[in-house]
Amino acid sequence: MLLMPRWDEHSPLPHYVQLYETIKQEISSGQLAVGSRLPSIRKLADLLAISTTPVELAYQQLIAEGFIESKPKRGYYVQHLPEPYMRLGEEKRETNAASDHLLWSGRRYRYDFHVSKNDFRVFPFRTWRRLFQRVLHPDSKELLFYGDPQGELGLRQEIARYLYHFRGVKCSPEQIVVGAEQHLLLSFLAQILKSYATGIGVENPGYPLVSSTFRQRGYDVVPIALEEDGLSVEELYKHDVQLAYVSPSHQYPQGMMLPIGKRLQLLEWAEKVDGFVIEDDYDGEFRYQGRPIPSLQGLLPDSRVIYLGGFSQSLAPALCINYMVLPAILLDDFRRFYWETLFEQSSSPLHQQTLQLFMQEGHWERHVRKMRNIYRRKHDRLVASIQDHFQERGHIIGRGAGFHLLLRVDSPKPEAALLQEAKDAGIRIASAAYTWHVPTERKEFIFGFGGIDIDDIDPGIASLHQVWFS
Repeated sequence: MLLMPRWDEHSPLPHYVQLYETIKQEISSGQLAVGSRLPSIRKLADLLAISTTPVELAYQQLIAEGFIESKPKRGYYVQHLPEPYMRLGEEKRETNAASDHLLWSGRRYRYDFHVSKNDFRVFPFRTWRRLFQRVLHPDSKELLFYGDPQGELGLRQEIARYLYHFRGVKCSPEQIVVGAEQHLLLSFLAQILKSYATGIGVENPGYPLVSSTFRQRGYDVVPIALEEDGLSVEELYKHDVQLAYVSPSHQYPQGMMLPIGKRLQLLEWAEKVDGFVIEDDYDGEFRYQGRPIPSLQGLLPDSRVIYLGGFSQSLAPALCINYMVLPAILLDDFRRFYWETLFEQSSSPLHQQTLQLFMQEGHWERHVRKMRNIYRRKHDRLVASIQDHFQERGHIIGRGAGFHLLLRVDSPKPEAALLQEAKDAGIRIASAAYTWHVPTERKEFIFGFGGIDIDDIDPGIASLHQVWFS
């Protein structure tokens, strides 16, 4: 029996995330037993008095993470908990950055190093409200419908212009596909690429959403080791894969940057195997040492690169605006996929057109510059605090970009004990264990610095060192 989700109408999170969290918690707690059948998408949507889209998105995310499975013509069924959750245990799951959108228990942490939070205090509320009011008026009532399945043309034009000038991406608006969140776009890709590939090489360690999404859709997922400068192209050649997923500007979670030589080797690999590279540039704008690194996609004309980006980290997750840039060779495949499925646009046209105005009038570029300065100061404060308090007991990994640092800790205590001690002290951190495709003995923890107040960073690190080593 599925319990009713705890809707919070004032929450910035959309209904599909709230529904996903509720079902996940019911499965994790055992309230929904293995083998239990969930209601159909339409039945649950009718029960909750919402559209089918949030239910479908929630189910897709649960499938991707291995909580449920879809059996053709039979329905959706609860599976055994996925391996990362079995391995890390209940206490670790609460700090697991892969699934920890928010702690629905209502727990508040004194020092919150959440890996995915932004500094929402500096969100341009007044500007956004003014632009939204311009968009939302009776003459624009068509915006209350789903909108263009590929994304509003005006926004795609602005994204193409921005990407060219600031990320070196070369594309037309026709190559851009907008969606509510990354998992949905990856799901689209997995369907589109079936005629091109049977296997995908993924970074190890790396972002588990990618491997889960492609594995659930029948692909062979091959972990590819990281070298000091990123994914091993030599190892990629040894496997029968035609797709490679990389985060070249700031690898997640290790933080290294893929150098130009290896980027060109990766493009050469894609040409030789008639494959594609999926480039995740989730935080490419936020580099704090040196100049921003241009994208992999723009290095060669007509490259076989699929570029992923979005506005969740740089603006706000609640806007639900992400995008991918398809190579020209895949455009007909995307159109064919659309006509076969007739999916609706998952990202609100109201938010899309508001963002379009936000970009057209220069607010976006100013916002990114402002946030880069804020996050640079937080990044530097976190580095200095860890060095000051941990000294030889902690090793910082992946500095200089993005929204998080990795801390490798030298401690005889089990990782679970370290996480519990941090939690008991009111400090939220995440284990990096879930990013490995096989268990590792390394004790590495992810410290997000985007959402925490800069004045709380040093006291938080000092408190953590005290509870771990006093």
